[in-house]
Amino acid sequence: MTRNLTMLTDLYQLTMMYGYFKKGVHETEAVYDVFFRRTAGESGYAIMAGLDQVIDLINDLHFGEEDIAYLRSLHLFDEDFLTYLKTFHFTGEIYAIPEGTVVFPYEPLIRVRAKIIEAQLIETAMLNIVNHQTLIATKASRVVYAADGGAVLEFGLRRAQGPDAGLYGARAAVIGGCSSTSNVLAGQYFDVAVSGTHAHSWIMSFDSELEAFRAYAEVFPSSCLLLVDTYDTLESGVPNAIRVFDELRAKGHEPVGIRLDSGDLAYLSKVARKMLDDAGYPNAKICASSDLDEQTIWELKQQGCRIDIWGVGTKLITSENCPALGGVYKLAAIDKGGVLQPKIKISENSWKITNPGYKKVVRIYGNSTGMAIADLIMLDDETIDPEKPLTIFHPQETWKKMTLTNFHVKELMVPVFRDGKQVYTSPSVMEIQQYAKEDMATFWDEYRRFVKQHLYKVDLSDKLYQLKKDMLNQKR
Repeated sequence: MTRNLTMLTDLYQLTMMYGYFKKGVHETEAVYDVFFRRTAGESGYAIMAGLDQVIDLINDLHFGEEDIAYLRSLHLFDEDFLTYLKTFHFTGEIYAIPEGTVVFPYEPLIRVRAKIIEAQLIETAMLNIVNHQTLIATKASRVVYAADGGAVLEFGLRRAQGPDAGLYGARAAVIGGCSSTSNVLAGQYFDVAVSGTHAHSWIMSFDSELEAFRAYAEVFPSSCLLLVDTYDTLESGVPNAIRVFDELRAKGHEPVGIRLDSGDLAYLSKVARKMLDDAGYPNAKICASSDLDEQTIWELKQQGCRIDIWGVGTKLITSENCPALGGVYKLAAIDKGGVLQPKIKISENSWKITNPGYKKVVRIYGNSTGMAIADLIMLDDETIDPEKPLTIFHPQETWKKMTLTNFHVKELMVPVFRDGKQVYTSPSVMEIQQYAKEDMATFWDEYRRFVKQHLYKVDLSDKLYQLKKDMLNQKR
């Protein structure tokens, strides 16, 4: 699925483009970084997502006749500029961290090097795509971690903030680890598993709960999972489900299980588990829904619940506790006489000061454990010799240092576009999910816990730190 999102931008991108054009500097080469300053909610990390849709954006970047006509109607731009836009397309370079990668604040997720007029236009749509999908993939990762091996089904479409949020939120949720989605369109577009059974209205449309269960079992004998809390979970729902399961078994079919959607899920699941086991259905699954998130799931697990499958909707698809990631797009360098000159944004808020220059990110792993130790943001021309000790330090609290030996490094960013041409092929969503699992497995659980997680080290190289320090002193 592709569509032209060229006009999905803020007006000030177009007014800046027009200004560059009128001043004759629109073809000046510039470098921009996409990054976020803080992780979403209480998470200590994020999961990169949305790159495939960024690729679609860039490949289809152009102004159609209707776009030009609308811009003309604003009476902001002259005909020379509008004529220029008629042949506009992206000719630059993009590097990015692949989807599914564990990422941290201030690391460039995407690096754009292009004519400044091209780089300026793509800011808004790129941030819209990456901010949203990274947010939802991160939330899903935390929910899946809380489920601790139990399958997590994404059920949020009806509560998402519009069709696009539901569609691409489902994609991101699967990247974050959800085993399936209720969103049929997402299943069709992204070739991911879809799941779902029936609602309370199915039960209520029949004269009795037992009749409704029997009807559903007749239609879906090999995939029968019954919603048991419409009337009375333990007095009616589970007993009627067991009765129908007996009838299914007599016909040669085994039930999938039951779903709980209300009440004390810990208590109900434990009693229901005993009832199912006593009736001869130890393999019947118990699925639970009802406004779940990672914290609720974690607490239910602590209470000994017997839930096998988790249906998570509203609080996942909206990332309820943190509805925005807050990623930004900042100028890092600009061409002056054929040389990239570093640029820095200064603020009275130290966390808003940017890292200057044409940069990359490397991840350092211990050879003896294979686990991630720290990330290092470096200038692109820097190298690390893993045969020599490497001292890294906190970029603000510089007295915090550690010297590493017996390690190896991996560059996180890969080329996506060169000279305006796509050079990267996106994996399937399920391949990205598997990569995300493997990447997350290189981080200790201390970085993933829900309360007071250990802070992962993201440091600056000596050369980048000195450049930033010198530029700050010069600006003062």
